[in-house]
Amino acid sequence: MTSTSIWMDVDVMPTAESLVGEAECDVAVIGSGIAGISTAYELCKRGKSVIVIDRGRIAGGMTSRTSAHLAPLCDDLVSEMVSIKGLEATKLFYDSQAAAVDRIEEIQKNENIDCDFRRLDGYLFQGRDMPADIIEKELDAVRAVGAPVDPLTGLPFNGCESRQVLRYARQAAFHPLKYLAGVAKACQEKGVTFFANSPVEEVGEEEGIVTLKVARGAIRVKYAVVATNSSISDRFAIHTKTAPYRTYVMAFEIERGALPDALYWDTEEPYHYVRLQPGPGQTDYVLIGGEDHKSATADDADIRFGKLEAWARSLISALGKETHRWSGQVLETVDYAGFIGRDPGGSNIYVAMGDSGQGLTHGVMGAMLNTGLILGEDHPWKDLYAPGRIPLKAAKNFVVENTTAIKNFAEYVAPGEIGSLDELKPGHGAIVRRGLEKLAAYRDSDGGLHLNSASCSHIGCHLHFNSFETCWDCPCHGSMFNVDGCPINAPAIGPLDPIKE
Repeated sequence: MTSTSIWMDVDVMPTAESLVGEAECDVAVIGSGIAGISTAYELCKRGKSVIVIDRGRIAGGMTSRTSAHLAPLCDDLVSEMVSIKGLEATKLFYDSQAAAVDRIEEIQKNENIDCDFRRLDGYLFQGRDMPADIIEKELDAVRAVGAPVDPLTGLPFNGCESRQVLRYARQAAFHPLKYLAGVAKACQEKGVTFFANSPVEEVGEEEGIVTLKVARGAIRVKYAVVATNSSISDRFAIHTKTAPYRTYVMAFEIERGALPDALYWDTEEPYHYVRLQPGPGQTDYVLIGGEDHKSATADDADIRFGKLEAWARSLISALGKETHRWSGQVLETVDYAGFIGRDPGGSNIYVAMGDSGQGLTHGVMGAMLNTGLILGEDHPWKDLYAPGRIPLKAAKNFVVENTTAIKNFAEYVAPGEIGSLDELKPGHGAIVRRGLEKLAAYRDSDGGLHLNSASCSHIGCHLHFNSFETCWDCPCHGSMFNVDGCPINAPAIGPLDPIKE
């Protein structure tokens, strides 16, 4: 099966055209996922003129590859965040993420958006062969933070009758692209302009004016918000505090009522996550996710999907046929909070990046925060998410994640994955050594070769082929390129260097 999420049949803004010529407004938002469109909504509601611009189709990036859990507690365990950031900061994190869920609920109600939004319970349960004291420790931490939590024994999965469980009230779920289609419509009615298929090639600031350059035009604004999943305005500093991870999701049919509608996730490493999505008639979909790994360090999607399905079918007897499978990329930050606020390298440039597996709540919360900062307001969340912060207590995570780059550059002296281009089969990609250079080689179904440098155009890390997504991935900071070398995910802006056959 191809990589297609359950949300992708919704085209959020089909009328959006490419930017040709020059444009001006108060604020330009680069990126049209939930962070970008939510930012445009908050700003236009406060009277600002806004342009949203994206390298691809509107909402066609990582937001369309989410599993759409709306869970305000730290995705990497509350107890872990307390150990790194302290209790007061963790309380603030929970408050801000919970405010994002409240804001989604408010907006879908005020704008009459039919997006399957509902409040429901979330269940954190003891994983296979995992100690129960993880649950006990988490219970103490969540209670200290002040979030509602109830300890239970057992949940409605096969063989889980005696597992230790925590129940969290007032979690939520929705259809993210139906929601964004409604928010984008509301933005457009307030004068927001959307430009699709318009990659921003340069972000510059001079004398209080920010200029965004694209291939066939430019936008000049007072402020810019870079909401591109991974920032394109910062070259290096923020990216050393994040790490890209690939996650996998499958959808299966299930008879409505066969599984209680809730969010479920376990304590395994990597953990699994489960949720329901309304389907046609008396059928729902069960979304099963997990099997995460550091981006570009494995190319075995079929094996990972096989493990996901085996795990799911062992727990849920009523699981029907598979309908969708896809993968996405999350940016884990060293201290589990995103980097949102004024870019340390500029005066009027703001960023929103680093979802740590909670991209939807981070995106909406970040829109609220950046809007307040642009309007000159003080904000209680600004220090928690400040892009320039130095999380000293997360030094161990910082060192571990940045060893990837060191190991990666050593790959330039290693042999190629195949000996020659003649070995490359149609529909496959591989790294080939030619003298001193490494080639990212792909042969299409017609036998044509696509040759580019294997060096990422961001800071030069060694790329690897992603067979499932048919793209080249960078393990250092999460850049992705199509087989022709064009960037399809930040932080890379420029294409790969083409190589002649």
